[in-house]
Amino acid sequence: MVRDESAFQQAVRDALPEAEAGALVTFGIRASAPETGFGYIQVAPGEGVRPVLRFVEKPDADTARAYVDSGDYVWNSGMFLFRASRYLEELGRYRPDILAAVGQAMDGASRDGDFVRLARDAFAASPADSIDYAVMEKTDRARVLPVDIGWNDVGSWSALWEVSEHDADGNAHHGDVIAVDSRNSYAYARRLVALVGVDDLVVVETDDAVLVARKDRVQQVKDVVARLKEAQRSHAVLHREVHRPWGSYDSIDVGDGFQVKRIKVRPGGRLSLQSHTKRAEHWIVVRGTARVTRDRDVFDLHANQSTYIPLGARHRLENPGDEVLELIEVQSGSYLGEDDIVRYDDVYGRS
Repeated sequence: MVRDESAFQQAVRDALPEAEAGALVTFGIRASAPETGFGYIQVAPGEGVRPVLRFVEKPDADTARAYVDSGDYVWNSGMFLFRASRYLEELGRYRPDILAAVGQAMDGASRDGDFVRLARDAFAASPADSIDYAVMEKTDRARVLPVDIGWNDVGSWSALWEVSEHDADGNAHHGDVIAVDSRNSYAYARRLVALVGVDDLVVVETDDAVLVARKDRVQQVKDVVARLKEAQRSHAVLHREVHRPWGSYDSIDVGDGFQVKRIKVRPGGRLSLQSHTKRAEHWIVVRGTARVTRDRDVFDLHANQSTYIPLGARHRLENPGDEVLELIEVQSGSYLGEDDIVRYDDVYGRS
């Protein structure tokens, strides 16, 4: 979040001459408190854009306090201004292995509707490194402009509470939330969430999962993600709504032998001509027009109309209209995985 838009615009104008001349400029935030959740930058004496003396990792509380008291350090905002060509030159100088890997990933990329799909093996071979470690801490062209622009990186749920509007008890929320005898808490809700007699909590309710955490411990959500990855649970990498070149689908209910999906197909979108060996499907149109291919038959369905796709039938769904097509799909069968698809034709080049 940048509260002072005009100050930010002026900072960009002030940094532009240095960036045009080949410098890699970062914007440092004038530290207002000894925050331990940010990296710091030690700046050279002077005014305006100036050399970076060093980048510093997230410090402990005493070190952060010393940095702020000295006046020689700013928070590392992670915002940069430079020519793309200059950054690539410096990346090639200090991390040619990264530059080569991502170059190969782009050279081998393919287009899939609105998606550009990088060459998987080439991109996976690229070392993982941040811009700070890879380039900014090594280059002699790093410059910093200290700014006061009302910046907050909103990097946690507690930070979102800080920048949100509060009620008389210090609570902030998004969605359908009722707070009773509760203070200084934040709730994000899709369904009704009620807070009763709690202080300094964060409650996040989404279609995927529910998070309940103390506000001062909310950064430990990364530990939850680590456990999900260790258990190889899909929650670590996939949202419940899955996007495809033609639109998206959301698995809204699943049980023994059935699954219910809400499918959205954008105007002109066309799913592959396919069949399934272990499931049948029922389609009910909610809004828009569905053009259905079922073996030799091709027909249109409109809102409140439905059809049945038997197990093994070759079928296709497409949207010939100019509004989003939305329908409910009920699958039934012995196996409902996404890999039970035999494709015969696909306009997006998928096999």
